[in-house]
Amino acid sequence: MTTRRSFILTGGAALLAGIAWRSTVAAPAAAWEVTHTDAEWRALLSPAQYEVLRKHGTERPFSSPLYKEHRAGKFLCAGCQNPLFSSKNKFDSGTGWPSFWKPLDRGVNTSRTTALGMYGVEVVCRRCGSHLGDVFDDGPEPTGLRYCIDGVALNFVAGEA
Repeated sequence: MTTRRSFILTGGAALLAGIAWRSTVAAPAAAWEVTHTDAEWRALLSPAQYEVLRKHGTERPFSSPLYKEHRAGKFLCAGCQNPLFSSKNKFDSGTGWPSFWKPLDRGVNTSRTTALGMYGVEVVCRRCGSHLGDVFDDGPEPTGLRYCIDGVALNFVAGEA
């Protein structure tokens, strides 16, 4: 027979066990093509970029000018300039972050994550391992995916997409 106290204690323990900061099976830094020490990353990136790219932060929705960027071109990793997304695959998801339905070949890696007990898929730069955002399965065809990317994690280069 379960008492209310034991239910609260076991339920509370289960809840606390499910609440975790983002936990991924990430490659060690030596596995990335582009590596820097923490001090070097801080010197290379703005404080906002460092918070997102290296500390898995998230910018405020609708705060990035890249959310409304509609010119032809490519979106690059702000950490290493790796080409990540084409403007041809960008769409307005209404979420407040630049969204894409497909990355460029050799642009990103993804990994399953848990954050606050919820499962998700983190998107990182394939070359430097920087956190870019998350991918969801509520995007448009043909992939049905929505790569929801922090604008501060990107640099835009206008031109051929």
